[in-house]
Amino acid sequence: MRRTSFADMNCSIARALDLIGEWWTLLIVREAFLGCQRFGEFEARLGIAPNVLSQRLRHLVDGGILQVTSTSQSGKALAYRLTDKGRDLHPVIVALAQWGDQHAAAPEGPPIRLVERATGVPIAPLTARSAVSDHPLRPRDVAVVAGPGATDADRARLADLRAQETAQGRPLPVDPAQSA
Repeated sequence: MRRTSFADMNCSIARALDLIGEWWTLLIVREAFLGCQRFGEFEARLGIAPNVLSQRLRHLVDGGILQVTSTSQSGKALAYRLTDKGRDLHPVIVALAQWGDQHAAAPEGPPIRLVERATGVPIAPLTARSAVSDHPLRPRDVAVVAGPGATDADRARLADLRAQETAQGRPLPVDPAQSA
């Protein structure tokens, strides 16, 4: 069954899911962060069918998340390595692992721990943080405002959201231009 493409949706989350939203894809990225580079390594570690793995690797290469390099003179031995774009998924993988450790771990606990290499101390939970004060932000501390790529439909939807928030007595987001 062919899945729906979100590439044309005017939503950064949908467009990201178009690249990495299929479940095998993030597991392949996880394995790349854990040092997997060769097709056989991915296949063995994941227990994934070769045809599915080939499709997902091609999708990740086409999406600029992995790059293929030749590791032999003949060019037949290939390695898959994370690109800068792929390495930028690190916080996503960490956040998903931390969420899973808290809400979906096996009864015995998480299978791995993420620690800082230099100290061996577990890394802090990832959270949205204020760009001004660096304090953690809860969902209710964050507002959605129109970005540069917003369409008229997006702006209308956000205006409806503002009206609902106002009716509920929730403060409107501060306009940075007015506070300067």
